[in-house]
Amino acid sequence: MNFAVTPGMRRLGSSVLGMEAIVAGLITPVAITVGGVTPALAMVAGLGLAVLCLVTIGLLRKPVGYVLGTLVQVLAIATGFLVSMMFFLGAVFAALWFTAIFVARRVEGVTSR
Repeated sequence: MNFAVTPGMRRLGSSVLGMEAIVAGLITPVAITVGGVTPALAMVAGLGLAVLCLVTIGLLRKPVGYVLGTLVQVLAIATGFLVSMMFFLGAVFAALWFTAIFVARRVEGVTSR
């Protein structure tokens, strides 16, 4: 299977992951104060996910970046076990992630004809 990375996919994917990094970083204080999660676990989950989003943005030039981006979406949904609102926000970001990939491929496929 050939997975060609297009410039539109990189732009839209980076936008989604950039916003997701901000949200992931902000769940750290929420998990500590509202969720009663230990600070160490909240830091690893929230800031770790934010850093993973930023690393993934750098890898979006290669197909492995999209595999890692999909893993980020799964982990974002899993943070819902620490902050219940993240079940919803993680699902929203996952929908945006897959939409960004498919819409960019479709739009760039139509314009290249």
